[in-house]
Amino acid sequence: MQDQQSNASQPMQSASPDSAAHLRAHFSNIVLPIWRGPGFNAALGLAYEAVAPGNHAPLPPKRYRAMACARQLFVFSEAGDLAHAATLFESLRHYFQDKRNGGWFYSVDASGAPLERQKDLYTHAFVVFACAHYARKSGSAEAFALLDETSRLIEARFSSHGDLLNAALAEDFGATLETPLQNPLMHLAEAWLAARDATGEAAYDKRLTLLAQSVADAFVHEPSGAIAELPMGTPGNRLEPGHQFEWYFLALGSKHAAFEAAGLNEGLARAFDFAQQHGVDRETGAVCAALDETGRVIDGTQRIWAQTEYLRALATRGDAVGEQIARFGARFLHETGWVECRSDKGDIARSEMPSTTPYHLATSYAALPD
Repeated sequence: MQDQQSNASQPMQSASPDSAAHLRAHFSNIVLPIWRGPGFNAALGLAYEAVAPGNHAPLPPKRYRAMACARQLFVFSEAGDLAHAATLFESLRHYFQDKRNGGWFYSVDASGAPLERQKDLYTHAFVVFACAHYARKSGSAEAFALLDETSRLIEARFSSHGDLLNAALAEDFGATLETPLQNPLMHLAEAWLAARDATGEAAYDKRLTLLAQSVADAFVHEPSGAIAELPMGTPGNRLEPGHQFEWYFLALGSKHAAFEAAGLNEGLARAFDFAQQHGVDRETGAVCAALDETGRVIDGTQRIWAQTEYLRALATRGDAVGEQIARFGARFLHETGWVECRSDKGDIARSEMPSTTPYHLATSYAALPD
């Protein structure tokens, strides 16, 4: 393991470290082959949850999550590998769809049997998102049907008797396990934007309008414009810079009228500045994990997904991205993959590479200018 961590600390070399082409080449030549090869359990038809950074050996599986399968489905759909995407789509339906109660199980165990049976909004949002991208690329009638069915189920079952949606419910949807949270709602916005693009159906415009307004009413930290992790007024609330950048891309990048109508665009422009001022290290360009409501860093961990969101938010705003691309590549990419997480001091805090991270890389790189 020491050798693997040593490899993981070496930055990937490139003639053009400040170009998006550099990132895309790394993704195509290094990242994608991991998940077609050693990171893929061909017997089950599922990607392992994580692999080692040096030799890409799979970590012993304890579970497989529906969300992780959906993210892999998105990645290979967008990469144009529809044969591999078709395998993942069938696995998603086979292992995770709850035929009795409806919806999707959170996870299955190492043998593929349902493990964590709760129904969470985050998972359901990613099913819609992945099916929308797969349907658009493949024309699959089954995928179109599933994204519609799951969207209708979300509206019917996750309602908190208002416009906000609960974060987690029991297996039979009979009890609320987690009340509304920002992150699942953000990914549902992402999913319904993708569904609108794939289907052209106006129903998704209405869904996005209600969702955006409910987030604006409950989660916006007015002094900064930032969207908090918990409803405003909740003790221990926090503001995550990565999520401000992600919301900025979704709202201003999509140009969907729902976000402007809810007043989110103006707030997110301020939230971008707040997150950049307080949450981005000026020397390294690294994005921290969380701030309090005054802008004080309360979690200095540098997670790769937050860095990718900063890149695409910069690109969305029209800022020069070359320097940040170079910083990102030097700090988080290497010749056998990527660094998932660094401490606030810059040390590698998590060396294994999860199957969920290629989704973040792909969405970021797609938004960068050529």
